Amino acid sequence: MFNALRPQVSSIIDSNQTPDAKMLAICELLKAEVPHYDWVGFYFKNGEKRELKLGQYAGAPTDHTIIPFGKGICGQVAESNENFVVPDVQAQDNYIACSITVKSEIVVPLFLNGENIGQIDIDSNTSDPFTKADEAFLEFVNFEVAKIL
Repeated sequence: MFNALRPQVSSIIDSNQTPDAKMLAICELLKAEVPHYDWVGFYFKNGEKRELKLGQYAGAPTDHTIIPFGKGICGQVAESNENFVVPDVQAQDNYIACSITVKSEIVVPLFLNGENIGQIDIDSNTSDPFTKADEAFLEFVNFEVAKIL
C-alpha cells in the first residue's frame, strides 16, 4: 500500500498547486487510502513561540489548533525531535483527546535544514495499527513536504 502511495505523494509535491493546497491534498490522499488513518494533519512551529499551530488537515474539525511544546503527543515531538507512536492513547498521561473515537496516534517530525519545523499527526480509531512501515512512509512524506517549504 505505502509503495503505491509514494509516487502519488511525489506527484502532488511536483504539481503546480500552492504549498498549502499540496499539503491538503496529501492529507486527503492519506486519509482516503490508508484504512487506519482517520485524521491526518500537519502542525507547524508558530513563529518564535514555543507552540505548534495547526495547518492543513483531513478529518473531523479539532479544537486543538494551538498546542504548547511539551503538551500532548505533538508537543512532546516538538521537543524530542523523534517519532512517537502511541498504540493506546488511554495509556498516555500526557495525551490531548481530540475525539472519543481515537484509539492510537503517530506523530513524525518534519525537518527543514536540520530544524524540526513541524510534524505530521495521524489519529486512528483502531487500536495499535501503526508499524515501522507507517513510520518510514510518513518520514518519506515529510521529506517530500520539506521540498516545498
